[in-house]
Amino acid sequence: MKRDGELGGAPAMPDGELCGDPARRDAEVGEDPAVNDGSQAEPVGFIGLGQIGAPMAARLTGWPGGLIVHDARPEAMTPLADAGAKTAASVAEVAAAAGIVSVMVRDDDQVRDVVRAVATSTPAAAGRPVIVAVHATIGPDTAAELAAEVAGTGVEVIDAPVSGGFMGAQSGRLAVMFGGSRAAYDRCRAPFGCWADLIMHMGPVGAGTRAKLARNLLHFAAFTAAAEAQRLAEAAGIDLRKLAKVVRHSDAVTGGPGMIMLRPTTAPMDAGDPLREILQNVRTLGEKDLSLALELGAELGVDLPMARLALGSFAAGLGLPGPGPPDTKLPDTELPDTELPDTELPDTREPAR
Repeated sequence: MKRDGELGGAPAMPDGELCGDPARRDAEVGEDPAVNDGSQAEPVGFIGLGQIGAPMAARLTGWPGGLIVHDARPEAMTPLADAGAKTAASVAEVAAAAGIVSVMVRDDDQVRDVVRAVATSTPAAAGRPVIVAVHATIGPDTAAELAAEVAGTGVEVIDAPVSGGFMGAQSGRLAVMFGGSRAAYDRCRAPFGCWADLIMHMGPVGAGTRAKLARNLLHFAAFTAAAEAQRLAEAAGIDLRKLAKVVRHSDAVTGGPGMIMLRPTTAPMDAGDPLREILQNVRTLGEKDLSLALELGAELGVDLPMARLALGSFAAGLGLPGPGPPDTKLPDTELPDTELPDTELPDTREPAR
């Protein structure tokens, strides 16, 4: 059984059988328990059955309200139909049958086409609106613009991008960054809990996408840092596959870059902040190790611009006062002088990283 959410989460539902998976229970869904015995389950539609959309939809085939799917490629619907889902020949057919429509298409233009097609196919009537949940990564203003455009049509647009990739979709362990009304959040938690084990309500429509862009900034900037680290290791004669195994292992233990995201603000830290001593120690270790890596890069003739940038802004990024180590300005061509500062660093034991 999964633990309650580490970020203020709570069990998603009393029983994983709502998703057709008796072994699945206690997903982490944000701030509140999402108790749903299935008696109020509404039909769910899914549009876009690509690499991530298909395994997400597959985990809904046992949903008690029923699942109806659509994709521009008829063959993409066949495995889901075989598993019990209904298939639709058009977006309009999905809109007519579903109370919640998940959208996992390629880009902003396709999202706009789907939302407008749902809106023109949904009669404005009293009662609950049809929710269109956009799971794709789109522009920061697209969801809010579409929500305003279709207001009054019987459709409510929310943005709920996901993180975790194909592996998370297949295993039902995606994270969802939900932007929309609290009422929409409460309706979506149970079906989303079939393919996600963390669902965070980030704020109004648009907040989910902004959170996803920040999350992916970290993700892909880390890829660039990984490439730089590999160049340094390769020049030093290190087996890159062995190094990769060490990185994946230690990140699984420590939490990777996310381990440092402890504070509710990026503002400078107050002198009495209880995290100050911890982050000061992180600064000492980080600046020492970055300086040593830059020394090795200079010795081997490997330019390390990401490391220089990190060293120069490391303390400020932690919320600590004072300039970084000297000689961290990014030059156009020459490597900087990367010797350690004259002041003696404290003798601290390094944690496993």
